[in-house]
Amino acid sequence: MHSYGGKYVVIEENVSIGKNVSIGHHTVIHSGTIIGDNVQIGSNAVLGCQPFQNSRVKHKVATQKPLIISDNCKIGNNTVLYAGSTLEEEIMVGDLASIRENTNVGSLSVIGRNVIVECRTKIGKRCMIQTGCYITADMVIEDDVFFGPEVSTSNDKQMGTGTRILNGPYIKKGVRIGNNATLLPNITIGENAVVGAGAVVTKDVLDSTTVIGNPAKVLKK
Repeated sequence: MHSYGGKYVVIEENVSIGKNVSIGHHTVIHSGTIIGDNVQIGSNAVLGCQPFQNSRVKHKVATQKPLIISDNCKIGNNTVLYAGSTLEEEIMVGDLASIRENTNVGSLSVIGRNVIVECRTKIGKRCMIQTGCYITADMVIEDDVFFGPEVSTSNDKQMGTGTRILNGPYIKKGVRIGNNATLLPNITIGENAVVGAGAVVTKDVLDSTTVIGNPAKVLKK
């Protein structure tokens, strides 16, 4: 049984929608998008759009495979989810969030309000990415990771000049990162490490270590 509900919804060709799906007003679902059972989609969402670029974008964008939204996901109002990405089961995406192409989000994770997830990034299972975080492209976040509000990550040490080799941070299992922390490119945060609020992390952090400050340093016990 399909129960969409919303007014002025646009559903393009070859969209697959499962059972018991609700869709809010003015939402657009692009061609080929796959939506599982028991999915809730808010109003003014845009799902499955293809990426685009101008002449300054050095990474050439190809046509992407369909967006996949798995069973029991909740998608907020005014979200933008690009083609080529997969949301596993029971994910919540908050209002105003955006997830770019070639991204995978693991089951039971939360992508908070106004979070930006850039392309070619992997987010593990049971992760909590809170309000206003910026998750850069070419980044890996393993399972059970917590990001407090407005954490910022980056992947380009050249800051847009010269040859661009993009390497975002690698965040291992069980890491906890406090509000407004900044993670610079090509670093690894070890398993169960803690990054304090407002820290600026410029180099690797060992497993089960707490770092604080700018630049981030190990908190002595």
